[in-house]
Amino acid sequence: MNSDVLIIGAGLAGLSCASTLESSGISYLVLEASDMTGGRVRTDHVNGFLLDRGFQVFSTAYPEAQRQLDYSALKLHHFSPGAVIRFGGKWHRMLDPFRHPFSALEGLLTPIGTFSDKCLVAKFRHRALSGTIPEVFSRQETSTLRYLQDFGFSASMIERFFRPFLGGVFLDRELKTSSRMAEFIFRMFASGDTSLPSEGMGAISQQLCSRLPPEKIRTQARVTSIHKTTVILESGESLTAHGIVVATEGPVTGELIPSLNPPPYGHATTLYFSAPETPFKGPYLLLNGEGVGPINNLCVLSQVAPTYSKNSQQLLSVSVLNRLGQSESDLESEVRRQLKDWFGTQEKDWQHLHTSTITAAQPKQIVPFSNPYSFQPNFQNGTFVCGDFCATGTIDGALYSGRRAGKEICDWLER
Repeated sequence: MNSDVLIIGAGLAGLSCASTLESSGISYLVLEASDMTGGRVRTDHVNGFLLDRGFQVFSTAYPEAQRQLDYSALKLHHFSPGAVIRFGGKWHRMLDPFRHPFSALEGLLTPIGTFSDKCLVAKFRHRALSGTIPEVFSRQETSTLRYLQDFGFSASMIERFFRPFLGGVFLDRELKTSSRMAEFIFRMFASGDTSLPSEGMGAISQQLCSRLPPEKIRTQARVTSIHKTTVILESGESLTAHGIVVATEGPVTGELIPSLNPPPYGHATTLYFSAPETPFKGPYLLLNGEGVGPINNLCVLSQVAPTYSKNSQQLLSVSVLNRLGQSESDLESEVRRQLKDWFGTQEKDWQHLHTSTITAAQPKQIVPFSNPYSFQPNFQNGTFVCGDFCATGTIDGALYSGRRAGKEICDWLER
């Protein structure tokens, strides 16, 4: 035996599993197909900017993240609670009245929804915060769209706020995502700070990785098949262990374990631009409430976390949904036309830095969506599975799933 456990994949789930085994004294080896750890939670350094692998944010309210991460070491920078919404050719601030009480009147006067809608937000917030998180995932469910409609929100509130906001979170503008996830995400935004680490989202992966001995992680070690307790690498090398943990994204897991049926994944495209001046001041998430054009949401990252720009330029992140088949040049041209409409001629001075397309960005979490906190051992013949699709399609879900798989395999090895 090469080690007690082989972990396939060094994303958050794999690193979380490895941390659990490390603290339990179980020998393991992590096999990562790419040249770096972190999976989808990585940050690239490009021309003095920090570019995350797609637009991502971190919630300090994530329960598993609170358990596993050192927030002070991440040096978090926070978004302003709420959002700024584009509608009717203008920008409208709609901030959380519970954290920005002096902005409550401004929010009431915006054309984003009715007065009744704004009262319902408080009721929605109360419901999302009530009970335990496992209880939230045990509630009766429907699609997010039907849930919002049944809750009493007007069509204008759904189209101008919830569709771009939750659609961007779930990569699902049709809002087919389970209402359980909608309540969970709203709970996270309402009870914690939405943040960016000082050195990019990849700092989360790096923090987990720094706790592991370097010799226990092999990069550029792509696994092509699993045969009971043996894995075969692309190089032809075979490795054997008592147990195997598959901690890859859903589509890859489905290839390695054909009997498994992971959910389909949504894709996301993010365009990064540098600008000599910020088009919008403040640490805000900007939403497209008009429902036209390719842009779903936009953020001046350097206004949230100045460390994302190591020079005097501003860094913009533009998120686009459902444009996977479009060429990068055509998409950039279409995005620029919308940016010019929103911000005027200053757009011509913006330099395109990079386009990041993640084809398997997040698992689709449609009805029926099972309670991720119900204990459901997921293994067969000594092969265990973890990943965000085994819990929630979030950073927290990946961390939780990895730790749970680590605990399960420890218990299994001790039998």
